[in-house]
Amino acid sequence: MATSFEKYQKRRLISSYFSVVISISLVLFLLGLLGLFVINSNQLSRYFKEQIPLSIYLKDNAKEVEINQLKQSLEMAEYTKSATYVSKEEAAEQHSEAIGEDYLEFLGYNPLQNSIDVELLAEFVSSDKLKEIANEISAKDFVEEVEYDEVLVELFDKNIKVISFWVLVFSALFLVIAVLLINSSIRLSVYSKRFTIKTMQMVGATKRFIRRPFIWKSMRLGILGSFLAMIGVAAVLFFLDKEWPQLGLMDNTVLVAGLFVFLLVVGVVITWISTFFATQRFLNLRTDELYY
Repeated sequence: MATSFEKYQKRRLISSYFSVVISISLVLFLLGLLGLFVINSNQLSRYFKEQIPLSIYLKDNAKEVEINQLKQSLEMAEYTKSATYVSKEEAAEQHSEAIGEDYLEFLGYNPLQNSIDVELLAEFVSSDKLKEIANEISAKDFVEEVEYDEVLVELFDKNIKVISFWVLVFSALFLVIAVLLINSSIRLSVYSKRFTIKTMQMVGATKRFIRRPFIWKSMRLGILGSFLAMIGVAAVLFFLDKEWPQLGLMDNTVLVAGLFVFLLVVGVVITWISTFFATQRFLNLRTDELYY
């Protein structure tokens, strides 16, 4: 009978440890994903900004020398990532491939213009700077028009700071939720051993002596949960970098390493603090209060 009870208690103990580790790893995994977004938010913003092209349409009477000079000056400009000349014939081919038919046969002529597509550096993708660049280029006699997505640029200008603020707010909120969830799991784990704690106290063990094994056990569980969370975050990071290498998510190696250290520290610190206060609570209870 005693053996069956001991086995039951052992299974219950293992189940308690397992639930604590799973709770810690899941919460820290989600916190790690949010951390990945935060540390790469600037990288993501740069990437999407640099996808907004500046198209310079040239007049039909533009000379080849003028076009080459403009292209070279654009390539050397501080705001340029790359500049590509697209002839009207190449543009017609691209449009035909996009719509799936040769519209030139229907029209009988090519209505498109020679152009230069400019990819800008993210620092210069703002409404004011783009207007200055467009006005400077439009002043040339052989330039017909300069176009870019003004609406999208304005949306970036208005929303990027708001989005960054709310991401930080949600990060802080999620960190608080993580602390509360992990604390709840630890408290339940310690609650299952409240009679053991009180028994040790009754035979003369000091509070520090009683707390020590509980704290070390919880810290080990916190480290295990943190490592499981880090493995999950690393797997997600590897997958995203493999699918979208142009985002450069692996470039911030120092910040990513700092994120992993942060997850480990959070797992250890929260379990230590939670176990300390949970054991302290039961140490301060009277024996008859343990049943409530």
